[in-house]
Amino acid sequence: MLPIGTKAPQFTLPDQNGEPRSLSDYKGQKVILYFYPKDMTSGCTKQACAFGDLYPQFREKGAVVLGVSKDSVASHKKFEEKYGLPFTLLSDPEKEVIRAYDVWKEKKNYGKVSMGVVRTTYLIDEKGIIVKAFDKVKAADNPAQMLGELA
Repeated sequence: MLPIGTKAPQFTLPDQNGEPRSLSDYKGQKVILYFYPKDMTSGCTKQACAFGDLYPQFREKGAVVLGVSKDSVASHKKFEEKYGLPFTLLSDPEKEVIRAYDVWKEKKNYGKVSMGVVRTTYLIDEKGIIVKAFDKVKAADNPAQMLGELA
């Protein structure tokens, strides 16, 4: 996980529509940047839907939500359409941004060790500085937690 107070690494990734999106596009706004393992899985769906439900409140507080996983643009599009997600999903199949934000880690699941995305959420301020960082977040609780961080 990247330390609080550091400049957020810049990136450009395709969104669920294949359009390039850069962190710099959101300068002057707060950014909730969350990394999740996989579209359509139980925890990731709970987290995305909760971010979607709270999205108007995030916008009221001047924040945007960006979800990042290594899934394809097409997978993100299906995920967005199935659950009516109102925010941007970014595709990082090469794991460049996932690695830049230090969320590609060794994970243990039922004794089996593998590499994967550790569910992590960053709050980046209007100047591009990481002001909050949470790893191993609880999928269903994370969106409300992040909304509270904006108060």
